[in-house]
Amino acid sequence: MTTALRPTPLLAQAADAWFDGIADPVEQALAVLRWVGDTYGDAFAITSSMSDGLLSHLASEALPGVHVIFLDTGYHFAETLGTRDWITSVLPITLVNVTAPQTVAEQDAVHGTQLHDRDPDLCCSLRKVQPLAEALAGYIAWGSGVRRDESPSRAGTRIVDFDAKRGMLKINPLAAWTQDDVDAYVARYEIPVNPLVELGFASIGCAPCTRAVAPGEDPRAGRWAGSSKTECGIHL
Repeated sequence: MTTALRPTPLLAQAADAWFDGIADPVEQALAVLRWVGDTYGDAFAITSSMSDGLLSHLASEALPGVHVIFLDTGYHFAETLGTRDWITSVLPITLVNVTAPQTVAEQDAVHGTQLHDRDPDLCCSLRKVQPLAEALAGYIAWGSGVRRDESPSRAGTRIVDFDAKRGMLKINPLAAWTQDDVDAYVARYEIPVNPLVELGFASIGCAPCTRAVAPGEDPRAGRWAGSSKTECGIHL
């Protein structure tokens, strides 16, 4: 990495404007991933919730061996862990399995059981936000699968952004993709998909805080349903 390409808000703004001008969603995603891979190499990683292997597939096409961070919270569905292992076995990626400092049992002993029901923000902080911050400390740029069409809170997502909280570039290669784009890519390349998707889980997180969504519902309506919480804190 050169000094001129250290992560800055101006660099993010210029890169975002450039890549946002590419009309084809697949070419757009691959272009930004190739750029960040060429620029930062192993100092770039993506995160994956293991809802599917789409972003991992794209990133490994652009940067074989790319680091894929999975937050193993201790609360995941068995199907999600199985999808993680499936994706890792068929794609040229390097899995970075991140766990919280405390097991669920240890957390329960300190904070009481079912913290996710009583204080979901604290639970997310302990099991996702803080562990990810530590995992990303060794990187300069990171990527996510956030899309603009997922929810109103994500409608303004940039393809390249500056993560001021972490002092890094944040890459969102799928920002401009629609669900139709996702479905077409998954079908074309036979991408591994979490079996829960077929059961109506449009956005998959921890088992205690995730439900299936009804037809026509916001894709993220099944996350922390019945509360005002819409994000775990990672993308804020």
